[in-house]
Amino acid sequence: MPLIYLIAGEQSGDAIGARLIQAIRTQRPDATFAGVGGSAMAAQGLTSLFPIRSLALMGLFEVLPKIFELKALLKQTVADIQTRRPDVLVTIDSPGFTLRVLKAVRSPGLKRAHYVAPQVWAWRENRVKHYPGLWDELLCLLPFEPAFFARHGLAARFVGHPVLESGADTGDAGRFRARHGIAVDARILTVMPGSRQTEVSRLLPVLEQTIRLLHEPVVPVVPLAGPVEAVVRERTASWPVRPILVSDTMEKYDAFAASAAALTKSGTSTLELALAGVPMIVTYRVNPLSHQLAKRMIKIKYASIVNLLLDRPVVPELLQYESRPDRLAAELNRLLTDPVAAAAQRAGCAKAMAMLRPPSGTPSECAAEAVLGLLG
Repeated sequence: MPLIYLIAGEQSGDAIGARLIQAIRTQRPDATFAGVGGSAMAAQGLTSLFPIRSLALMGLFEVLPKIFELKALLKQTVADIQTRRPDVLVTIDSPGFTLRVLKAVRSPGLKRAHYVAPQVWAWRENRVKHYPGLWDELLCLLPFEPAFFARHGLAARFVGHPVLESGADTGDAGRFRARHGIAVDARILTVMPGSRQTEVSRLLPVLEQTIRLLHEPVVPVVPLAGPVEAVVRERTASWPVRPILVSDTMEKYDAFAASAAALTKSGTSTLELALAGVPMIVTYRVNPLSHQLAKRMIKIKYASIVNLLLDRPVVPELLQYESRPDRLAAELNRLLTDPVAAAAQRAGCAKAMAMLRPPSGTPSECAAEAVLGLLG
């Protein structure tokens, strides 16, 4: 009975981990699991060592106040791995934490896989020199990543993007409208402020003001991410148009199917919306000092994966100082009133999604094959 230890540090990694557990069980029903995860991995039977919300931090000046807590969690995780002596360790994304775990754990015979390649092609490429010896398998979500790592002498495998298995494109618009009594001609706007406390604290006031500036009325829908659900409920209670708050994943996808457009933070949510064919505006804000540091190191032109894959601005991006209610409202008004612009974005998103498919099978199946291959 092989023991596979998985570590996910945030909600998107939790979803990836849950699907990986499912795929591994299909191929190796005798496999057992331990580690760190969230509600999705818990639904697959994994008991988390500690809540992953403790790791869901982003930006230097958000991490600094928690540095001693994070060090304690790192020590606790490494100790648990050494006690359990798993056959394979799978770290999922969250490189600030997971790569430190990989560096600290050097148990003889322990095979290690890192799932979701660090995005050093976007910034801080010099970090690649620290990677040799950290893992036995590097599993990439984006098709151009293996070639990048090969240039640095590191083998990597493209397994496809897990968003393709999310079901984001299976929603039922009529069911959502009927459930909430929304008229057929009412415009629904999906608003996605993020899954971290720092994200929603900065974005929610901007998103509220943006909705106030729209030319036509909309029905806002806000999908709730577990770690920030209470905060979002509290801070949207005073919005002039009370949003429909959605906590169920399938209902979120129903909302996607019913939406005329979306206003979302950058990240995995943009790929979910692209898969569902929802025209969107991407925005983001971080601590100003974190932004100044990042701006000097970031080498890519776009924040959205859709734009990166196509190498053109299919999805409008209004980030940091451009993340202003007037600018966001202007772009949203265009998407809501110009069918040609909305159709052009949908076509571009469909092309980008096709580029994320693995050579065969599903992304989780490809990843499971790689992980199980480490068992020898």
